[in-house]
Amino acid sequence: MEAKWSKVIIHASAFFAPWLVPIIFFLISSDDEIKAVSIQALLFQIVMWVLIAIAGILSVVLIGLPFLLIFIIMLFVVPIIGIVKALSDEPWRYPIVGRWV
Repeated sequence: MEAKWSKVIIHASAFFAPWLVPIIFFLISSDDEIKAVSIQALLFQIVMWVLIAIAGILSVVLIGLPFLLIFIIMLFVVPIIGIVKALSDEPWRYPIVGRWV
């Protein structure tokens, strides 16, 4: 039960402290599953912000605009999917970085 709510907090932290909360949970948790989820959440945020920056630069030549839209939508939708999966106790990995961990 505690792991379920820890995962929900980690996923929801994308909206209020996307880097701080996963780092804290990684440091204080002894559960390997919580550590894996926190690393995934942190890596997802870093990768998405890098992709948004690249798409923002490319939007000068209009190629980056569709990517910018997609990445910004993913930044909000993916944590919501993670919250729903955590509440239903289903295993779930973040897209792009889920296989790295």
